[in-house]
Amino acid sequence: MHHKIEHDTQRCIGTLRITGSKSETNRLLLLQALFCGFEIENASNSDDSKVMEAALQTSSDLIDIHHAGTAMRFLTAYFSQLEGREVVLTGSSRMQERPIKILVEALRNLGASIQYEKEEGYPPLRIQGKKLKGGLVRLPADVSSQYISALLLLGPVLEKGVELHLEGKITSVPYIKMTLALLNNFGVATAFHGQQIRVENKPKPKKTLQIVESDWSSASYFFSIAALSEEAEIQLESYKPISLQGDAVLRSIYQELGVKSRFEGHRLILSKEKIKLPKSIQWDLSEAPDIAQTIAVSCYGLGIGCDLEGLHTLKIKETDRLIALYTELTKLGATLSVTDHSLHLSPGNDFVKGCSIPTYKDHRMAMAFAPLALKVPLAIEEAEVVSKSYPSFWEDLRKLNFKII
Repeated sequence: MHHKIEHDTQRCIGTLRITGSKSETNRLLLLQALFCGFEIENASNSDDSKVMEAALQTSSDLIDIHHAGTAMRFLTAYFSQLEGREVVLTGSSRMQERPIKILVEALRNLGASIQYEKEEGYPPLRIQGKKLKGGLVRLPADVSSQYISALLLLGPVLEKGVELHLEGKITSVPYIKMTLALLNNFGVATAFHGQQIRVENKPKPKKTLQIVESDWSSASYFFSIAALSEEAEIQLESYKPISLQGDAVLRSIYQELGVKSRFEGHRLILSKEKIKLPKSIQWDLSEAPDIAQTIAVSCYGLGIGCDLEGLHTLKIKETDRLIALYTELTKLGATLSVTDHSLHLSPGNDFVKGCSIPTYKDHRMAMAFAPLALKVPLAIEEAEVVSKSYPSFWEDLRKLNFKII
């Protein structure tokens, strides 16, 4: 399914309800399976969360999580401690190219029985569930925070809890703090000092209703739309001024790009401010890598440069996001360079009209490039890929007067 997108008026006004955070939802689904008996409200309706929920409920011994990276990491940990159950955990061809060895080694150190079905270090995995006692694990700190969170989430059900010693520079700290904050909601004792993280065993956790905040990664596309429009008043529900999600840094970044954001209750209201834009912006996104594509496209649309650092985890996502960004922005007329951890865009926006953007099976490529239709008509290929995190994305764009055919 290809979508041709344009916008005649450059005026974007409307109210949207954004699905719950995928990151919070997937953590809570795992805790729900471990603890049994609490409810989740405003859960994400993303493909990833649906896949995760289905995998936790199935009795099948073959579990295919397709493109859902979080599910692969979290379920590897979950099934390793599920005594008496043996499963094969697999995914798409791209998932079978995404490394998981560091997590498998850490779980093996806790006593888990996990074998590789094909290539060493990659899914699919054969997992024989057994009672794990827990204890101390050492692992590199610059790995995906999902490995770290997967281990921490097991802490409450392991007799000795879990203690992680991280070696090197820790990345994606907000995601680790989100995991610990959600555990604290259930009365689980946690500690995070320097390079050490501890989660205590908790035989009888408090079972309280969990209300998921809406997804800040999904909100990023509307910050971009507000920045690229002539006039905007976009109301998004439902958000909190103090968020567990690292992507809430959007508010500071887009302030530099002329987007004013304010809260009225749980509504986040974005409006366009006419300001003198900087020639270029610089940000280290090591704690919010999922918004890098959105920011790079916004900057190109506005004709300003950007230097974005801390992007090393983008190499192992649904696609190599840095190469994909380089290829598609260059096609549109941008001048930029990428390394294995950064992106450098030169000021200027000599748009090439009529470009068709492939999405590389990556939801964020589709959604990051769509707002550029405010500046130049374009086409998005395989537009249905947005369902991975935000199934109603195109519908919501239509509410803001985008023409999508």
